[in-house]
Order: sequence, then structure tokens, then C-alpha cells
Amino acid sequence: MSQAYDYIEMKIPAKPNFIGVIRLTLSGIASRMGFTYDEIEDLKIATSEACTNAVQHAYKDNQGEVKISFGLYEDRLEVMVSDSGESCDFDEVRQGLGPYENGQNVEFLREGGLGLYLIETLMDEVKIHQHEGVTVFMTKFLEREQVEMDAKTLST
Repeated sequence: MSQAYDYIEMKIPAKPNFIGVIRLTLSGIASRMGFTYDEIEDLKIATSEACTNAVQHAYKDNQGEVKISFGLYEDRLEVMVSDSGESCDFDEVRQGLGPYENGQNVEFLREGGLGLYLIETLMDEVKIHQHEGVTVFMTKFLEREQVEMDAKTLST
């Protein structure tokens, strides 16, 4: 039984000046969902890194597009950044992803891996799929229930 969610998909030209549009969109989505300012900043940095890697490494001469998909759940936000340029099914891709493993041979990891390190540090879950391009699938959970439970524990 799958949980209901809202789905938003955007495609941008593989050019650096369009990444700001994704950051603004993501900020609006995450704010509406109830993420904190710091969580929104983490989401923006991680998503920007994934988009920048796609823009810099996926296409020659910035000829192509990057697809950014958002799955809005009650308890989390899932962000998928894909540089294949081809349309794909969000649910199908999510089911086919495995966890990222150290040493995985993905193009942008060879650039020093700092972008991936940032993404993994800032997001709760990161999965990478390499098939006709690279797809980075990131999850950030809404922590408000846990924070409320911790606050109650501390006050007793």
C-alpha cells in the first residue's frame, strides 16, 4: 500500500543560471510543508549540488536538460535530480534505486566527491542510479514529531 503524495516535476536547460529557479521553487515547497529555515537551507544546498553536477558533467556545451522531481509526503520530501533528459516514471525510478556505496563509479564523484559528501551530509537518505544518465534521489524527513517528543521527554 503506497502513501498518497503530491508530485511536482520541472525541467530546466542544463545551464547554471537556471539552478536558482529550482532553489526558489524548492524553498517554497519546503516552507509550505513545514520544514525549518535550517532544513530548507540544507535542502537547497543538496539539491543545488545535484543540479550543478548534472549541468557540469552530463552534457557537452550545456546542450540538454535536467529534470527535477519533488514527491511531497506527509512526513518527508523526496527530490530526484536526473540528467538523462528523458522522461521517466517517478515511482518506477524510486523502486529501482539502491543505496549509494563508497567507491561507486559515478561521473561527478571523480571530481573530488565534495558535492556528494555535502548531499549525503545534508539529506537523510541518498540513492544514486546510473542508467542512461545519472539520477540522484534524496530524501529529507520532517522532524517536527520527533522534536515534539524530545521536548516532552526533556520537560518531564
